Amino acid sequence: MQTNEWIFIGLFFLLAGVFPAAPIVIAQVLRPRKPNKVKLETYECGIETKGDAWVQFKVQYYLYALVFLVFDVEMVFLFPWAVASNGLPWFALVQILIFVGLLGLGLVYDWRKGALEWQ
Repeated sequence: MQTNEWIFIGLFFLLAGVFPAAPIVIAQVLRPRKPNKVKLETYECGIETKGDAWVQFKVQYYLYALVFLVFDVEMVFLFPWAVASNGLPWFALVQILIFVGLLGLGLVYDWRKGALEWQ
């Protein structure tokens, strides 16, 4: 009886790989292959590229994005805690305060290092 359960799990994993791969393989096999110079040109937003398409961004953009991501993930963890805060024991409050404190220390560290200063 135990082996029947494992068969379903194995079948699930097999199908989990087949379903996303099947359309990709079918599209590769059935697509028309007629490349030419116009089709291989870079095309973005309906405008042909002029000059060099490589643009360097300042590191500050990435740092701001990472700080935003950290606080966005923090909200993902804080929201369920806030919804269930009335039914949680005191040690849950201590744990969430430690969590927010560590993120606050990270923010202070970034601030002191000048990562949040726009130059």
